[in-house]
Amino acid sequence: MTIVVPFDGTDISASALDRAVELGGALDEQIEVVTVVPKGNEQFARDRGWLDGEGYDHETVEARLSGQVRRLAPGSSLEIVPVGPYAPPGTIANRIRRYAKTRDATLVVVGSENAGRISTNLSSVAGTVVTERAYDVLIVRNRWISAEDLL
Repeated sequence: MTIVVPFDGTDISASALDRAVELGGALDEQIEVVTVVPKGNEQFARDRGWLDGEGYDHETVEARLSGQVRRLAPGSSLEIVPVGPYAPPGTIANRIRRYAKTRDATLVVVGSENAGRISTNLSSVAGTVVTERAYDVLIVRNRWISAEDLL
């Protein structure tokens, strides 16, 4: 079994990664982390805490995300998938779904406060990822770890 975790550095995605690490350890399964980065989109990067006061620098974004993942899930692999700076709606979710399918994921652990509810935000990445039937999905809705604790 391969467990895939979409990670964007937010508290809820950190909690999902933490839960995946627990499951992976119990089941002796590999954890694969994927982050989709709109390359060059400074506001997107700032909204997710990938940048401090500096301007957009893709290497800085990758280093910060990699550092968080290494601290949370030391034995996992991380793939950062770049997309255009203003990718159309659905692009991030589609890249995550594609990644999970190419890795033959049997489980995707996604952090979301609203995925799976009857009324889902149409632009929700998690809401789109959970619709795929090629893998099972565990939705983590409660934050018990803070991404800030990882810094």
